[in-house]
Amino acid sequence: MSRSGLRHHAVVLAVLCLGTGYAAGLACAQQAAAPTGADPHAAHRQMMAAAADSAVRRTTVSYDVPHLSMVRADGERVFLDSELNDGRPVVLNFIFTTCTTICPMTSQVFSMLQHKLGADSSRVHMVSISIDPEQDTPARLRAYAARFGAGASWQHYTGTVQASAEAQRAFGVYQGDKANHQPVTLLRAAGSDQWIRLDGFATADDMLGELRSQVASAR
Repeated sequence: MSRSGLRHHAVVLAVLCLGTGYAAGLACAQQAAAPTGADPHAAHRQMMAAAADSAVRRTTVSYDVPHLSMVRADGERVFLDSELNDGRPVVLNFIFTTCTTICPMTSQVFSMLQHKLGADSSRVHMVSISIDPEQDTPARLRAYAARFGAGASWQHYTGTVQASAEAQRAFGVYQGDKANHQPVTLLRAAGSDQWIRLDGFATADDMLGELRSQVASAR
């Protein structure tokens, strides 16, 4: 099977396996999606399995969003702090388009969150930032977003290697090698500098509950 075929196969498996629950679903996707021969994602798969066996860890953290030049998937050059301060709550994660393990799972959960938000999805800014900007051009991000049915309020970003690394460091997720990245979701109420950090495979219901709690607290 070609490399692109393997990536498509992994995404389909991730979607199908999610229905069995995270731990079982990840084992399912891991076993079925592993290519024959040497597996360049072997270490990544091992970390994914370990994360699946761990409970989601919730912490509250203060982050300063840096003034970084980024490129949205639509090709528009923007600044990260302005994008995240547009008056809406933010749900943020980090991905890369050639990932066959963690990213398809977390992106599918974002897709589920978008569906659960329904008509309110336009009132929440969902953000996915590439940790592989050399490969993830705006065109690749658009194709990736389309695979998960991303709507107008779920935006994907790339930029220079330096900008991506600085964004990762700002949110405490920088691991050096993209193969070492971990599943982390960050949520923030509009206008706040306090972020809810969910380490591990958070569900769409976890995220929806956090968003509702933030809205209730702001009233």
